[in-house]
Amino acid sequence: MRKCFIFFILPLLFLYENAYGLDVKGLQPVDPYGVFTTFSAESLPKGKVAFSAGGEISIDPDYYRSIVKTAFGITDTFELMMTVPYDFGSDIADGFEDIAIGIKHRFFDEGKYGPSLAYILNVSVRSGAEHLTTDGRYGIGLILSKKVGPVNGHLNFFYEEPGTKSLDEELSFLAGFDFAAAQNFKFLAELYCRKSHESEKIDLAEARIGYRVRTADLIYTTFGVGFDLKNRDPETRVMFSVTFLSPKEKKKIQKIYEEE
Repeated sequence: MRKCFIFFILPLLFLYENAYGLDVKGLQPVDPYGVFTTFSAESLPKGKVAFSAGGEISIDPDYYRSIVKTAFGITDTFELMMTVPYDFGSDIADGFEDIAIGIKHRFFDEGKYGPSLAYILNVSVRSGAEHLTTDGRYGIGLILSKKVGPVNGHLNFFYEEPGTKSLDEELSFLAGFDFAAAQNFKFLAELYCRKSHESEKIDLAEARIGYRVRTADLIYTTFGVGFDLKNRDPETRVMFSVTFLSPKEKKKIQKIYEEE
């Protein structure tokens, strides 16, 4: 399995192109139903809500991004999501990006040998600053998730079409893993490869590592660092977020009294 994974990734890296441009964030998973950017096929239970606030610090070039995410479980297999990114701290990155909205549907549950499967339909509304928008976009993604012991693995494939016809389509491949080191602590690892709307070849290949802590029953804190694999821009990325989940329903206990 590991040899097959390396064999698949290496050709992607050789197709890498040196191109600078701010990566448009797009739709993002809400913890703990994902890694950093990689989605899990698991969804929020029906009627439950998740809210996340976090940010990124990119180094060389230096800029900052705040990210607000929310999700709602329509059913146990349908999830509605929204992501609102805001960039600041740089002359080339200052303002809102396009707001992304999407729906995730898990159509196949994990079996003994096979993974769980889900798809995502997403659209970005034309709402970003002039230099941070693609005039909206729409796309589709496929998610595969599999649990082996304490490790959860996820593969994502995305195709997105920008609203501006002169821009290229976007293709993304993501592989994410989380390892349960303790009851409330997980190690995270992710590989993110993307061909953006500004390029005809892969212009971002980044390895990310970090951890997630369940700081309270319904609160998760995630921290991670990303390293560019080809010494391109940005060279390093620091990520963090805090996620709040709505309370679980308390089961009603019915008492039965028997008459003597």
